[in-house]
Amino acid sequence: MNARKIVYELLVKTEESGAYSKIALDSAFEQNKLSERDKGFAAAMFYGILERRMTLDYAIRAYSSKEFDKLDKSVVQLLRLGLYQLLYMDSVPESAAVNETVALALSHQKGFVNAVLRSFLRDGCKVNYGELSGDARLSVEYSCPKWLVKMWRGQFGEERTLGLLRASLGRPPLFLRVNTLRCSADELIAALGEDGITARRNELLPDCVELMGGSPDCCSAYWRGLFHVQDISSQLCCKILGAQPGETVLDMCAAPGGKSFTAAQHMKNEGRLLSFDLYENKLSLIKSGAKRLGLSVISARQNDSSVFDPDIPQADRVLCDVVCSGLGVIRRKPEIKYKPKQEIMQLPPIQTKILETSKRYVKPGGRLVYSTCTLNEAENEDVVKKFLENNPDFSPEEIKIGIDDDGGFCRNFFPEKTGGDGFFAASLKRNG
Repeated sequence: MNARKIVYELLVKTEESGAYSKIALDSAFEQNKLSERDKGFAAAMFYGILERRMTLDYAIRAYSSKEFDKLDKSVVQLLRLGLYQLLYMDSVPESAAVNETVALALSHQKGFVNAVLRSFLRDGCKVNYGELSGDARLSVEYSCPKWLVKMWRGQFGEERTLGLLRASLGRPPLFLRVNTLRCSADELIAALGEDGITARRNELLPDCVELMGGSPDCCSAYWRGLFHVQDISSQLCCKILGAQPGETVLDMCAAPGGKSFTAAQHMKNEGRLLSFDLYENKLSLIKSGAKRLGLSVISARQNDSSVFDPDIPQADRVLCDVVCSGLGVIRRKPEIKYKPKQEIMQLPPIQTKILETSKRYVKPGGRLVYSTCTLNEAENEDVVKKFLENNPDFSPEEIKIGIDDDGGFCRNFFPEKTGGDGFFAASLKRNG
C-alpha cells in the first residue's frame, strides 16, 4: 500500500472513530511496510492535513459545484489530500498531486475530484480569502476555530494570539532532558553524535538539549539511559516544583512519567517519589522508564487522583498536572483544536476536584504545584483563584526559576518565548 493510500484511509478512520492521530499513524506503520522516506512523507501529509483542515475545507467550498455538507465523506478526504499537496508540499509535482489522488477515488468519484483539483490548479494553487477579516480571517488562515481565536485574543491580546496561531502549525521541536545522574549535556550531545544525531544545548535550561536532526528512539544513548524525551515547558514545570534530595514527592497524574523522571533527578535519586496514574496499564511506561534511567526512588501506583486515599503519605512537594484541553500542544496533536467548546468547558470542575484532593497530601510548609498543558484562563488562573479563595491555609508562592519574566505565582509558558509547548503552572504553599 502506498503512502497516499495509507494517509487517505487514516483520515477516514480518524474522522469516523475519533482515534488519536499518533496512535492511528503508529498502528498503520506497523501494519504496512514503508521505507523511512515514505513514512516521513506519510506522516508530514497526515499531520499537515489534520492541522490545516479548516483552510482546506474553505478551498473545497470555493471550488466545489456541490454543497460541502452534501459531499460524501470519502470525497472530502480525497480533496483534502490533493489540495494539501498542491498548497503545502512544494516537493510534490502538481501532476502527481492530482493524478495520484484521483487514482484513489472510486470510479464514480474520479471526475468530480479531478475537476475540483484542476480548477484549483488553474487558479495558481492559492486560497482566496475574499472579504474575510478579523477573527474569521485568522480562523480560516490558521485553521483554528473562531471561538478559540476569540478566546485567546481576549485573554492574551492580538500579538500573542498571532504567535500562538503561528506556533500551532508546523513540525514541533523535540527536547531531551539530560539524565544528570549519568552524564552532562555536553556528554549527551557527544553520545548522540556517535549515532549521527545532532543536538544543541538549550539556553534556558542547562540540562535540556534540543534535537536538530535524527531520531533518538533507538540510539545507544537512549538504551544507556542518558536522557528521556520531555518538552522544555514540562522541564520548567519541574524546576518550579523544585524537588530536593531526601524529600517525599508525589506526582498525582504521572503517566508517561517525564515529570517524575526529572523530579527524581533533581532529588539525586534520594528520598521517595510516588508516581500515580488512573489507568493501571500506563504504569508500565513509568516503571520501564525509571528502570532504564536508573531511578530507584520512583514507585508507580494506580490511583484516582480525584479521590482521597488515606494510605498515601503526606509530602514535601505535590505535583498536580491535571487532565486538560491540551490547547498548548495543538502542533503535536492537531485534532485537539476541533474539540467542541462545550467539551473543554466541562473540565474545570474535574480539575478543581483533583486539586482539592491533592492539597490534603501536602505537609505544612510544603509546596503544591498545579499545572496543565493548555492556555486557557478557565482551566488555569480561574481554577487556582477559586482554590485560594476556598483554602486560606494555602498561599501564593512566587515563582523564581531564573528566566527573564520571573515573578508572580502563576506562569504561562508560550511557544514563542520558550520554543516549547504552551504550558501553565502555579506554585502554592501550605501555611504552617
